[in-house]
Amino acid sequence: MALQLTKVLPYAISGWIPGGRRHCVLCGRRVWRFMPYRNGSRSVAPLMHALEVVGSDVDNFECPRCGAHDRERHLLLYLRASGMLKWMKDRSILHFAPEKRLPRWIQAAGPADYTACDLCPLSPHVRRVDMLDMDIASASVDMVIANHVLEHVDDVDRASSEIFRVLKPGGYSILQTPYSAKLQHTWSDEGIDTPQARLQAYGQEDHVRLFGRDVFERIEAAGFESRVRQHDDLLGDTDPSLAGVNRAEPFFLYRKPA
Repeated sequence: MALQLTKVLPYAISGWIPGGRRHCVLCGRRVWRFMPYRNGSRSVAPLMHALEVVGSDVDNFECPRCGAHDRERHLLLYLRASGMLKWMKDRSILHFAPEKRLPRWIQAAGPADYTACDLCPLSPHVRRVDMLDMDIASASVDMVIANHVLEHVDDVDRASSEIFRVLKPGGYSILQTPYSAKLQHTWSDEGIDTPQARLQAYGQEDHVRLFGRDVFERIEAAGFESRVRQHDDLLGDTDPSLAGVNRAEPFFLYRKPA
């Protein structure tokens, strides 16, 4: 316990000392550095390093002031830069596995309806929804957000089809997920069935696959039009090291044809 406190304390203090150059877009505060996920890149499985997996910035993961993670900082920046945050006004939003801080920004955008949902909700404010079998009417939702969720679901093709089904024509889905551009095909094996094996093979104990560069085609196969954008296309003026985000992570934006 004392050792853990010794490791965390410098990061926690860095969030309260004035003059930090790094900026958390979720809470608006400046910090000296972001806190790592576990032990940062040193705790990442060797295979993930070898495959140059694009996902969270594990060395600049958590804001020491508000606790926001890099994936929600990046998504908020993407939503702003793409105009999708303003687009949410007066529309219906279905948000899977809602993050700690991002939901309030989405709700502040003024959607007509905002539904936070999860397969195993831990809050009474989060509705239970199975992404593989949604109890939601077809063509009834304007946007579905699933930020780092697809790597957890048992059947990604069925999940993509269900998301496509519930979206209105012209609606959007945001489907951020880790992947490796070095891996030609998405990798999943039923024999990799223990937390430790999944950590080594997929990068995290509760992941059930590692997407390859075919991830984009697999999502599009459900009928989506790709609106995927790279960090530098949308956020060329944003220094990822100061914002605490992973420049290599694209904006996984998809549209259901009108």
